Amino acid sequence: MVERYDGARVRLSTTACLLLLPLLLDSCRVNYSFGGGTFHPDAKTISVQLFDPRAPLSSPRTAQFLTETVRDLMQAQTPLALVKQDGDYAYEGAITGYDVQPVSIQSNETAALNRLTMTVQVRFSCTLDEKQNTELTLSRFVDYPSSNDLATVEEELVRNISKQLAQDIFDRTLGNW
Repeated sequence: MVERYDGARVRLSTTACLLLLPLLLDSCRVNYSFGGGTFHPDAKTISVQLFDPRAPLSSPRTAQFLTETVRDLMQAQTPLALVKQDGDYAYEGAITGYDVQPVSIQSNETAALNRLTMTVQVRFSCTLDEKQNTELTLSRFVDYPSSNDLATVEEELVRNISKQLAQDIFDRTLGNW
C-alpha cells in the first residue's frame, strides 16, 4: 500500500515547527559559571594567604606548596583576579595535622603501607556577603609503601594531597557542595 503525502500539510507542519522553535528554546535556559562555582556578581578579586605550618612535622615548604596549589586552582576555576590580600573572597588557614601512620599490617607485624595525612583549618571570608563566611577543617591522606623512605617520596605525596585539599576547599566554599 502506497501512502500519499500532501505537500501543503508538510509545509504547514514545517512552518508550525519553525514558529514554535523560538518558544521552546527560550523556555530552556542553562546557567553556566566559570569552573562550576557560584560567585557574587560584584566579586572581582580573590586572595589566598600563606598557610601556617602549625603541625609539628609540617615544614614551611609544605605550607608554601599547599598555598600555591590553592592559588593555582582558584585562578584556574574562577574568573576572579588573584590579589596579595584583602580580596572580595579571602582564604587563610593553617596546616594543623601532618602525620605518618602505619596501615595494612602484615602477618609478621610489619606495615606494608604507611599513610601520610594532612589536616588543614581554613577560614573563608566574603566581604560582599558575610553569610558566606565559614571555617572548615579538612583532611586528606595518601598511602605509600613502607619500603619507601618518607623523605624520598614526601614531595610527591604532598603534591597529591595538596591537589585534593585545594579542590575540597574550592568545593566547600565556592563550588556549592
